[in-house]
Amino acid sequence: MNKRMMLLAVFLVLSLLTAACGSSGTNDKTALENQPQTNSDSNSKDSADSSDADTAKKSVEIFSWWTGAGEEAGLLGLIDLFNQKHPDIEVINAAVAGGAGTNAKAVLASRMQGGDPPGTFQVHGGAELNTGWVAAGKMESLNALYESEGWMDKFPKDLIDMVSHDGTIYSVPVNIHRGNVLFYNKKIFDDNHLTPPTTFEEFFKAADALQAQGIIPLALGDKEPWTATMVFEDALLGVLGPEDYKQLFTGEIAFDDAKVKDALEKTKRMFSYINEDHAARNWQDAAQLVANGQAAMNIMGDWAKGYFTTDLKLQPNVDFGWIATPDTGGSFMVITDTFGLPKGVKDANSVDEWLKVLGSVEGQDIFNPLKGSIPARVDADSSKYDVYGQSTIADFKQSSLTPSLAHGSAAAEGFLTQVNQVMTIFVTKGDVDQAAKSLRDAQVSSGIVK
Repeated sequence: MNKRMMLLAVFLVLSLLTAACGSSGTNDKTALENQPQTNSDSNSKDSADSSDADTAKKSVEIFSWWTGAGEEAGLLGLIDLFNQKHPDIEVINAAVAGGAGTNAKAVLASRMQGGDPPGTFQVHGGAELNTGWVAAGKMESLNALYESEGWMDKFPKDLIDMVSHDGTIYSVPVNIHRGNVLFYNKKIFDDNHLTPPTTFEEFFKAADALQAQGIIPLALGDKEPWTATMVFEDALLGVLGPEDYKQLFTGEIAFDDAKVKDALEKTKRMFSYINEDHAARNWQDAAQLVANGQAAMNIMGDWAKGYFTTDLKLQPNVDFGWIATPDTGGSFMVITDTFGLPKGVKDANSVDEWLKVLGSVEGQDIFNPLKGSIPARVDADSSKYDVYGQSTIADFKQSSLTPSLAHGSAAAEGFLTQVNQVMTIFVTKGDVDQAAKSLRDAQVSSGIVK
């Protein structure tokens, strides 16, 4: 009995203590709530607000391969403009170097397939966009953005078609590059009393004269095979003309056609004038041979112009000149860099703001003079461009436009990969019949047949 009484007493004491603790807590809480807010409370609130701000922080990841020459300067100019307009949005420059886009495209494919898309990414308009990411169902429609920004009449219809599929627009063009350009060293041509060649016959005549003087007639850097493919596509355009050239990619003309073989013969002869170390050089290295007077000519897209003026500080029409590649006057090989909105991005609104800057007159007129390209918009300020830019803007408005094979606009990536493989062999072997057969096989296996 005594033990039971003792246990009851302990229980009563504990109950009283618990009640006392609870009463004291309630009274303290009430007292604190009735007191003025202390610094400690203020700091706690500020900390919570800061945490909420961090959670809501906006960002846009920009994925590209613009890491060298004038292209990086152009991208940084765009980012600077964007930062001025949207200081509250963090820009993540996710550029991947190397391979003229090859490395970046491999990284992009891995991320897209893994469900980790960047906010926006660089993609060439045409087949690279439409038969790739659009066909895979990875891109959002931008029709509403085009309507809200009033862009439907600010870009050429043919260009909007290149970034559309079945009436839905999927990307915003930031520039136009011309692929059929022959750059030349003006001093070499002046010293040797040569006229820039407009035809294949004139090209071969000038190349023979230069070679006789110990000058490399044509600089090539095919460490990355697309540069050789560019020479070939320009030869195709020169031999077939713009309409037949485009029919190669609809299957209406076969790649073993007599005209294609003629273009291969001409390409083979052009390759006979190149530098011996071509396989060890990239496109910048080849352009530099022209810049420093070791070679006379270079066939390259006009990003080479951006390299000459932005990086090497050369003057157009003083240090270097340009002309359409042989027999392509009146044609314009189009390469357009574009950006879209992938499905599943974390901050689509911030991506939209980036796309608005890309598509604006201000954005295009900051980017393109540095990049060496011309604006995709028809209402850009041509006075902001040098003599090369102004002449190219004029040519773009009056030329027949053709999509580039070498840069993924004319045909799907699978076909282009096979063409690059063929040209890698052709540069050194020069077997026209074998190259034509391999190109035709690639055309058939890729489904480019009528």
